[in-house]
Amino acid sequence: MRKTLSRRSLIRNLLGAAAAGIALSARADWLPQNYQPLGRERGDIGRIAAAFKRQFSVPALSVAFSKSGQFVFDQAYGTADREHAELATASNLFRIASVTKPITSVTIFTLIEKGKLNLNDKVFGASGVLGTKYGKSPYKQYITDITVDHLLTHTCGGWPNDSTDPMFRDRSWDQAKLISWTLENLQLTYPPGEHWAYSNFGYCLLGRVIEQVTGQSYETYVQSNILAPCGISDMRIAGNTLKQRAPNEVVYYGQYGEDPYKMNVTRMDSHGGWLATPSNLVQFLDHVTAAGNIPSLLKPETIRIMTTPSPAYPPSSPGKYARGWMVRNNGKGNWWHSGSLPGTTSIMVRTATGMCWAGLTNTRTEPADEINAALDNMMWDMARSVPGWGA
Repeated sequence: MRKTLSRRSLIRNLLGAAAAGIALSARADWLPQNYQPLGRERGDIGRIAAAFKRQFSVPALSVAFSKSGQFVFDQAYGTADREHAELATASNLFRIASVTKPITSVTIFTLIEKGKLNLNDKVFGASGVLGTKYGKSPYKQYITDITVDHLLTHTCGGWPNDSTDPMFRDRSWDQAKLISWTLENLQLTYPPGEHWAYSNFGYCLLGRVIEQVTGQSYETYVQSNILAPCGISDMRIAGNTLKQRAPNEVVYYGQYGEDPYKMNVTRMDSHGGWLATPSNLVQFLDHVTAAGNIPSLLKPETIRIMTTPSPAYPPSSPGKYARGWMVRNNGKGNWWHSGSLPGTTSIMVRTATGMCWAGLTNTRTEPADEINAALDNMMWDMARSVPGWGA
């Protein structure tokens, strides 16, 4: 049986930090020889990272890779805090933005496996999971038709991630006020199930579903029932201000006038609120996808459902959105999710060839799509620079 590592065990086996700000690269003796990056390959990865950082003025970049459930590379580049000249290390926490959504999806599916939820459960109204807890009843058109599955697949019929996104309204509101205001004031445009529109607010509602079903806060339940079984103990929901910076968390830097500290990130918990290291995310991926000999958090049939694309997703796209994941080949190919907030760009990928990786930065540029695509391409370039990984 192949040996697997917790994050702390991994760190103990990593190489020491280099003075140039390149920290913590993994190379354990038990790894198969062809999994270990050679000096030349490590140099290639460093050059790829440096080019990306230069192009987008990135202060800190952190990456982690696993192959068949085993860590093969975990390294940070640059500066976590410019003002205090803190070099980035692989143990630095970053806001992960929408890479949160797969975590919320997996949590929902574990509750389904336990018989506490069904995909077709209504969310609002007398028979809904949340009943009439939020907003004023009777609800506006279509709201009582929304199911858990509509929220997972971004097909609730409205509340899209555009200029009307309710998650970026008055940052002084708590979740209860925000949800009630949205239900009362933002009309759904389509009947649920007919139209795909990426919805942060929909995943905020899934967090409240988790709380209602479990009787625990979203953060506490996920930490205890999803992250702890993966060996992850340091992930937490982010604070909003620089003063609320968690221990070992990077500082975020906005570009083009963006201020990473003028958002209510804590309120985004279940759609974009987690702090993590790249190795945390890789551990999560390994435990969801049953990489190597690691048992999966979910049953095979559950995974099939979770990675089956929504028929409402635009057909022209090469990838398809399933339930909390972008996928190829109906889930038999790659799975991934990216994330973007002022001060944050993130990516998490599981490949069909048995690799898992994650990359995190503490900035973003405008247009955000450009740095998101470049981060994704950079991670693929790094993976392909080591032929033994077979990316």
